Amino acid sequence: MNTENLPKKIAIFPLSNAVVFPKTVLPLNIFEERYIQLINDCMKGTKLFGMVQPKVRTNLKPEVYTVGCLGKITSFNETKDKRFLITLSGIIRFRIKEESTTIKMYREFNVDYSDFLQDLNILKIDNNKFDTNGLLNKVKIFLEKKSYSIEIKELKKLNIDQLISTLSMISPFSVEEKQKLIETVETEYRYKALEEIINFNLMDTNRYKTIQ
Repeated sequence: MNTENLPKKIAIFPLSNAVVFPKTVLPLNIFEERYIQLINDCMKGTKLFGMVQPKVRTNLKPEVYTVGCLGKITSFNETKDKRFLITLSGIIRFRIKEESTTIKMYREFNVDYSDFLQDLNILKIDNNKFDTNGLLNKVKIFLEKKSYSIEIKELKKLNIDQLISTLSMISPFSVEEKQKLIETVETEYRYKALEEIINFNLMDTNRYKTIQ
């Protein structure tokens, strides 16, 4: 997709602890009536909508973070109980400018992509500049402490940019930690942010274990 085809106004699906990154995929189970409407409308058009995290979970119209990611529905199935099981493929991150008035049940926002245009490119990255094995060893320890299973061999096949995005999505980080990762642009800084978050979580987990 080129910049000319990027929609300036998009439907938004706010979901806590769920982020999608460019060049990754996110499976979603859609069951709320307003988001059933969102998916129905998307399937009739470009199949595009944005994922963003809300700052609170309890409000029906919560304040949302200003950075999210535009995605395209690449698989769609309807269940017998009228839920939608979809796969969303991430395209490019965006920054919210303002909310748009709509009669739809779901929310729409005017967005700007200019800070994240490199998301549309295939990045040439020297993986040797990054300690991938060291990072994955820490990730394995952290996820095992959280009782998460992970295929390290599969993760080793990814380039560093894909690896950072995938770990950011699948790891049990906080909303704030996931938001920090999706807002960080350059691969080098994203790597450092991810490493800091994992180091902090390992330290916090060890502290908790000691207290117990």
